[in-house]
Amino acid sequence: MPETYFEGVGRRKAATARVRIYAEPPRGGPELGTVVVNGQPGQEYFPRLGDFQQVFEPLEAAGLNSSFFVSVLVKGGGVTGQTGAVRHGLARALLKSDPDLRSLLRKGGFLTRDARVKERKKPGLKRARKAPQYTKR
Repeated sequence: MPETYFEGVGRRKAATARVRIYAEPPRGGPELGTVVVNGQPGQEYFPRLGDFQQVFEPLEAAGLNSSFFVSVLVKGGGVTGQTGAVRHGLARALLKSDPDLRSLLRKGGFLTRDARVKERKKPGLKRARKAPQYTKR
């Protein structure tokens, strides 16, 4: 029997996450309510205080904390970007599993892609906006 799952792709900054949620965990695998990120338990992959809770926010808002086994493949970016990408992907996967959750997820802001990215450096400046110090004499 093929494994049935719902998949969502989330992005933030330079990070991309492919999130799969299983209503039934793979045979011989972890139980429902478990999150595996890049082959590691979610708590180990996101050890920073509050990051793992932020990833779980869409599930908590929908009241489905221990209803799914979540498998994540995330690449690129840093810790904050990856956290946001996984959260976005999880919300999209939940939406595919139950379209009635759209208003709830939209209200929480989980379906909106955070478009903020690092601004490019401009010529003649030290960084994106920092100009060299002005000297009159």
